[in-house]
Amino acid sequence: MRLSIRHTTRYRFDTPVVHALQRLRLTPKETQGQEILEWEMEYENAHPELTYEDQHHNTTTLVSVESGSQEVRVTCHGKVDTHDHAGVIGRHAGHLPLWSFQGQTDLTRPGPGMKKLLKEIEKSEDSGLDRLHRLSATILERVEYQTGTTHSRTSAEESFASAHGVCQDHAHIFIGSARALGIPARYVSGYLMMNDRIDQEASHAWAEAHVEGLGWVGFDISNGISPDERYVRVATGRDYRDAAPVTGISFGTTSTVLEVDVAVEQQQIQQQ
Repeated sequence: MRLSIRHTTRYRFDTPVVHALQRLRLTPKETQGQEILEWEMEYENAHPELTYEDQHHNTTTLVSVESGSQEVRVTCHGKVDTHDHAGVIGRHAGHLPLWSFQGQTDLTRPGPGMKKLLKEIEKSEDSGLDRLHRLSATILERVEYQTGTTHSRTSAEESFASAHGVCQDHAHIFIGSARALGIPARYVSGYLMMNDRIDQEASHAWAEAHVEGLGWVGFDISNGISPDERYVRVATGRDYRDAAPVTGISFGTTSTVLEVDVAVEQQQIQQQ
């Protein structure tokens, strides 16, 4: 499937900028089942300083904000070819060893509620891939998808205890639970083309677990499926902080994201 993507982020600083750097993880990955045909990034009141590949093989661009600016706009657009591999990415690659995805972070660490869930999962007769699918389905049953109830700093345990959250929370709960079961797991940010619309609510998030014999396998907990050809992987990490689309540092001011517009639509592939 050929997908056309346009992603615009606009954010404002509370006072004119003296000096600010923004770290952007907005370029899709070249991975199994995904080829980048074209990708461009455009900036208003900012300009790129450096592009590099971080420890998770995420293409990362550092941009500096023009002095005196109070608003920045970043627009990404391009085309990506995708293929359905039932969520299987395959062997581990990257600068970090596989065991680094077994340690908990502040956003994934299980508390009393998640530990109770884990006891239920451990009692089941499922193992391997089946156990992970059961875990995914159980999280969706216990934690209702509801916007406006959590934020980027909400931990997996906090979301699980409230029984509400969004895709980021579902992914963190799954990752923390999988790691507690001794399974390496990681966070994925990217895009999902919903079949009934072009303009999407936002970028999307899901999780991947490392399964013996298959390698990394994706689980979109919020939608109860493994990613298919409608998904585009952009960044991965141990949790949201490693894969956040935009992070940065500034002196004497703070920034607030005003709006994020994401459009994803299928394109016709011309036969040669």
